[in-house]
Amino acid sequence: MAIDKELLDILACPKCKGKVRLNDGKDGLVCERCAIVYPIKDDIPVMLIEEAKPL
Repeated sequence: MAIDKELLDILACPKCKGKVRLNDGKDGLVCERCAIVYPIKDDIPVMLIEEAKPL
């Protein structure tokens, strides 16, 4: 199951409050400003700064 577009529209990076987008593999949310990816586990975005990986 993919992330719902409405949910994606309201999600923001917890670090900079910027927009996030779904990555190409559809397994993470990318914040371009911070150059990090938040993982999606079991169809749930894990929006914790300490869980994010660098691009």
